[in-house]
Amino acid sequence: MGNTILDKVYRLAVEADRVLEGVVHRTPTTYSHTFSSMCGVNVYLKLENLQKTGAFKLRGAYFKIYSFIEEARRKGVVTASSGNHAQGVAYSAGKLGVKATVVMPVTTPPYKVNATKYYGANVMLYGDIYDEAYAKALEISKEVGAVFIHPFNDVHVVAGQGTIAFEILREVGDVDYVLVPVGGGGLISGIGAVIKAIKGSRTKVIGVEPEVAPKLLRSLEAGKPVDIQLKPSLADGVLTKRVGDLTFDIVKEVVDDVVLVDEDSIARAIYLLLERAKLLAEGAGVLPLAALLSGALKVRGGRVVAVISGGNADLTTLYRVILRGLAVDNRIVKLTLVLRDVPGMLNEALKVVSANRLNILDIRHDRFDVTVPQGYARVELIAESPSPDACSRTLKELRNRGFKVITNVSGLEGLKS
Repeated sequence: MGNTILDKVYRLAVEADRVLEGVVHRTPTTYSHTFSSMCGVNVYLKLENLQKTGAFKLRGAYFKIYSFIEEARRKGVVTASSGNHAQGVAYSAGKLGVKATVVMPVTTPPYKVNATKYYGANVMLYGDIYDEAYAKALEISKEVGAVFIHPFNDVHVVAGQGTIAFEILREVGDVDYVLVPVGGGGLISGIGAVIKAIKGSRTKVIGVEPEVAPKLLRSLEAGKPVDIQLKPSLADGVLTKRVGDLTFDIVKEVVDDVVLVDEDSIARAIYLLLERAKLLAEGAGVLPLAALLSGALKVRGGRVVAVISGGNADLTTLYRVILRGLAVDNRIVKLTLVLRDVPGMLNEALKVVSANRLNILDIRHDRFDVTVPQGYARVELIAESPSPDACSRTLKELRNRGFKVITNVSGLEGLKS
């Protein structure tokens, strides 16, 4: 590779692989019969959702602190994060006997704050958004001389994340594609640098981003890091305004393509991973699997490794995500009907629903909706369906019997009737 930043990352990753032995879990890279069958390729899952602290971030954080251990023990470390990096730094600092301060936005969910405190860090809540917390962390670093642990734009952090690639190659051997979620670019930079150093162009490294946050794709198109306007996403762990300058320099040399996935695909990947593989992953963690299942990345044959980067899902909102994923597959259906407001009409409609084995989860009967004609009522049904065909049959039979079906909502968009 020559005397370049890629060469430095690779050499540091070799060292990090040694340092992290006995510190991190050597997480499995497992073959999935189910997803291989669904996607038409040999799919392997690199399960960093089973990592200590629940995500890959531990690797880079530990190696960074270890590499500056004397200074870190004298002055401490500081970082800013509202998610997995916070826990990775807190855990690593505790293991290495270093005082850690983590600045988190005041809007950070309590479970993330509590998890970071649990690992022994001093947590400071500051600012409404990450950028404000980041600025405060830099201020603290300058004031007290603490070692700043950047979430991604740091060569030691990148190298630490790159140890994942060594583990993939040890377990799987020849790999045709490695799919990696993209936030600030630290994970894909490290994995890409190691993969290309060992396998060259034989193995393709593919980045996956949410459609609402295509920062790497737009940066590659522009030829330089560019800012994007953030929008909410189920993959909140990769929501950054831009990739790092360092990571961009690496990425443009080692990444072969970037694909985007929509929110429905992310939700569907979460529920399918949970249902079929009995594995819980967060939205950011399932991006590679979402790319395969949705067809956003079209791969013909070969071995594909999807890096499941984290499992720290918000359990208080998980049920909504699962319902959304089920709706995408027509496993949950919402029917809105307009019925004559006379005895027996609702019962007749429900007979059709029951005959097709749909199980009603919720029903709402509204006589006061001013948008429906006088003498009619709006009825909304949410039901579980045994199959997509059952949904189609139910809708067809309701219409054949003269019922007015205003909408058949499945997933996010819905179908107008």
